Amino acid sequence: MPKPRLPFSFFLLAAALVLPALSASAQENDTLAKIKASGAITFGYRESSFGFSYLDGNLKPVGYSIEICKRIVEAVKSELRMPAIEIRYQAVTSANRIPLVQNGTVDIECGSTTNLVERQKLVAFSPDIFRYNVRMLVKADSGIRSIADLQGKTVVTTTGTTSFRLLREADKGKNLEVTSLGGKDHSDSFLLVESGRAQAFVLDDILLAGQLANARNPKDFLITGESLRTENQSLMFRKDDPAFKAIVDRVVSGMMKSGEMETLYGKWFTSPIPPKGININYPLNAETKEAFTNPSSKGI
Repeated sequence: MPKPRLPFSFFLLAAALVLPALSASAQENDTLAKIKASGAITFGYRESSFGFSYLDGNLKPVGYSIEICKRIVEAVKSELRMPAIEIRYQAVTSANRIPLVQNGTVDIECGSTTNLVERQKLVAFSPDIFRYNVRMLVKADSGIRSIADLQGKTVVTTTGTTSFRLLREADKGKNLEVTSLGGKDHSDSFLLVESGRAQAFVLDDILLAGQLANARNPKDFLITGESLRTENQSLMFRKDDPAFKAIVDRVVSGMMKSGEMETLYGKWFTSPIPPKGININYPLNAETKEAFTNPSSKGI
């Protein structure tokens, strides 16, 4: 017996229901249209990712990532033929940064986020703006110099980062008996080591260097241990928005090819920075030089 055929009007109705949903989804991810309509863009910033994105003495967000985002805004102004775009700021943490980008609260996160392939299912990324190694910060007199030395110790990582997972995945970390703590941000994690509540803080070595440079007694601490992984930092924004990503990629790659990115790097990582005039003193490494030579948002 032949199957009954659905009337053509059924398919028209189905299309009428589906197309508005697809259109609404596309509009939600159209960052340029959102900026055009509101006259503003919202930067997500970190409060204590020193060098990258943090608060200066006037509680104003500053840093390497912030400056790159401002260059992107200039390109957006040109693209949309807008004489001015207001920059609004929204503080984010490692735990809430992805949801705030996804739900539209933040248009571009100008912080210190690792571009992971697993995160690309949720958000999009710029070409890498920095590459670094994940290591640990300890007190200089702790005797801790390797992963094996963490046996029986308390280790802190910032909530929402991949650091503790990387420690567990390391060959020498699989059988460690350690107590884990989570800091709400990088400064909070550092304070747990400074106060003695934790013996090691595992994180990107450049961010550890920023905490070390801002410590009351920097010589009391050191960054040590095997590299758990070489990772990459990128700017983060909503996925499925090819027009906005094209501008981001063009600006970031252009800054790298022109040498502007390396100059900006020197300003924030090898020179005195506000508010205390401290030099993080983290020279451009080979991994970041390669990122500047061959821009990529592939992720790890």
